[in-house]
Amino acid sequence: MTTFDAKPPPMDAESRAAHDSTPPPKLVEFMMKNWASPEPAPVALFAGAPSTRARRARLSRQYPGEVLVVASGNLKVRSNDEYYPFRACSDFVYLTGHLEPDSVLVLVPEGSGHRAILFVDPRPGKTEPSFFTDRVKGELWEGPKLGVSESATRYQIEDTRAVGTLRAFVQEVIQPAQKVRLLRGHASELESWIDRGTESQLGLDREFGVFLSELRLVKDEWEIAELRGAIDLTKKAFEDVIRGLRTAKNERELENVFFSRARLEGNGTGYQTIVAAGPHACTLHWRKNDGIVRAGDLLLLDGGIENRALYTADITRVLPINGKFSREQREVYELVLAAQRAAMAKVAPGTDFMEPNRSAMQVLAHGLERLGILPVSAEEALKDEHQFYRRYSLHNVSHMLGLDVHDCAKARAEVYKYGPLVAGMTLTIEPGLYFQPDDLTVPARYRGIGVRIEDNVLVSPTGYVNLSAHIPTAVADVEQWIADVWAAP
Repeated sequence: MTTFDAKPPPMDAESRAAHDSTPPPKLVEFMMKNWASPEPAPVALFAGAPSTRARRARLSRQYPGEVLVVASGNLKVRSNDEYYPFRACSDFVYLTGHLEPDSVLVLVPEGSGHRAILFVDPRPGKTEPSFFTDRVKGELWEGPKLGVSESATRYQIEDTRAVGTLRAFVQEVIQPAQKVRLLRGHASELESWIDRGTESQLGLDREFGVFLSELRLVKDEWEIAELRGAIDLTKKAFEDVIRGLRTAKNERELENVFFSRARLEGNGTGYQTIVAAGPHACTLHWRKNDGIVRAGDLLLLDGGIENRALYTADITRVLPINGKFSREQREVYELVLAAQRAAMAKVAPGTDFMEPNRSAMQVLAHGLERLGILPVSAEEALKDEHQFYRRYSLHNVSHMLGLDVHDCAKARAEVYKYGPLVAGMTLTIEPGLYFQPDDLTVPARYRGIGVRIEDNVLVSPTGYVNLSAHIPTAVADVEQWIADVWAAP
């Protein structure tokens, strides 16, 4: 089946799976009759439509006279004929809000700007056999699509068309255009229709992807509100996990608790949740989540709910499983918390992006010296040619956050990592210390303790706002938080 065809062809021997059967003509005839006419349902307007319209206008000003093409992406095979749950391309969502697969946004030059044309799957209802013969998109199999007119209304893109007309549109409008830019990597078939096969074209497309990433670096008010909502949902999920600490025996039980909240109130999780009990917290991206949950250990929970507009939180908290930190756990935890506070104090417009990281590493290195762990002084360990502190803290403290957990990844280094912070940017602040169970440079009483504390921060015009400040971090506050959750009915 061609991805962008309006109607799938009848299943033949080549496309039919071993367990499929071919419907006889009489069954097709019977299935096409006697269905009640659907009543028109009200279409909820997408609250972010004014923002997406403004972003498209910004794109239009950047590329006058050029055709611009951004696809939502296609379903991806998980195994055989089973697909992964679909998640639309973040740049496409940023420009439209639309969430369905096989959709395409085209900006075509018109007057002094561009006309936005959105191609989406139609909603034929039960007027074509595909509603019951197509296991991938058929309405009886997967439920109805939003549809053409409904998409136009919801996302406020007046020129919305059936995606089955896209091939002809490419041939008649896009291919003859003098200059076309295509966001690559999301719809290979569409790319094959448009691709001009030149290095010059590849360069235009690469630059287009970079510009979109950099456009997303600064969030508007609607995006910030969405991030706040995702963080609030994530706090609920953390509290669900805290309730589970009293009875859970395995990390995966707690992962399931977190995921349940994500599916109940959001789109899902923004990334694979890290549920790391005891020494598993020393593995930075522990995702097996199959370890034992023991009283007396710490639980490192790194999770974020992706809301229904696809904005995600990214929060890490360390929770004493029995409700109280031990002396050694508290010593490590408070060192990391001090590093986080030092990093946050450096967040302000005009500050170098890496300055919060440098401040956090200063605090961690001097703390490691006080704990008797570093083989040299903190100042020696901090020298570029040494960086010995990184044995215990491998990662930097910040990355951008938004539609992706590691947002704006295609932005140029000189604009992102080596550029200044700008009001409206949202980023994480997440220092950590990880004392491996087999690290003989670490006193035995600290081995197996892993701590990371992560908050989501907005760069404000005068400094910063900690968007996740209502999720406790201080030792006494964390212990009280756990006690309050456990005491609640």
